[in-house]
Amino acid sequence: MAVSYPGASEQFMTLIRPLASFAIVLAIWSGVALSGAVSDTLFPAPWTVWSAAVEMWNAGTLTSDIAISIERAVIGFAIGASLGVLLGVVTGRTQVFRTLLNPFLTLLRPIPAIALVPVAIVWFGIGEGSKYFVISYTVFLAVWFNTHHGMDFVPEIYIRASRSLGASRLREFLTVVVPAAAPHIVSGLRLGVALALLSLVAAELTGASSGIGYRLQEARQYIRTDRMFALLVMLGVIGALVDYLVHRISRSLVHWEQA
Repeated sequence: MAVSYPGASEQFMTLIRPLASFAIVLAIWSGVALSGAVSDTLFPAPWTVWSAAVEMWNAGTLTSDIAISIERAVIGFAIGASLGVLLGVVTGRTQVFRTLLNPFLTLLRPIPAIALVPVAIVWFGIGEGSKYFVISYTVFLAVWFNTHHGMDFVPEIYIRASRSLGASRLREFLTVVVPAAAPHIVSGLRLGVALALLSLVAAELTGASSGIGYRLQEARQYIRTDRMFALLVMLGVIGALVDYLVHRISRSLVHWEQA
């Protein structure tokens, strides 16, 4: 007698859906390229992009640029996320700091990362410091906002219940406030990962001599759209893999959110 496993079929469909989506996009892309409606110089075919990626791989530039960019993104994310969580806890649970800092931080949020690149270069030069600043700034604001929101909107009934049971302020914070706010914090960290990659490219477009952003700028100067597309696809793949990894880790850490 055959036994069906719903979990296995669900995992299979989870894998098939994105593959089907990619296949459809690739088919449309190939069709447009074969039709000749658009110049290959402006809109390269998939096989041309693949050849450009192999060319950069064999030259060693692709692997080195990816490694350098990931290192910058990781360091910038670590700085921005740490500061964002710390300040989000402070402004979310302390009225004085909320009153003093929230208006200023709210004012900073609409400023895009690319607008800070000139300022970062003036402050830190064209070295790594300016790139870390731009990335950490973007990550910080996203993580701070989500952490602050989670800390600020902990249900009051949870607080009253813990205090009625005689919990100390420290125990209340660690066992009630933090678990209640954890889903928001994790969402902020996941958003921060995506923003780290976005701001990374902005930081590398100016004042860099390596990295994916720099290589995109170099490809633009030589009108190598095949290389530009290859780098953009690679950036998307890296972002999707990192987002999936963060999502899986967050589901295991904040398991009560799905309960």
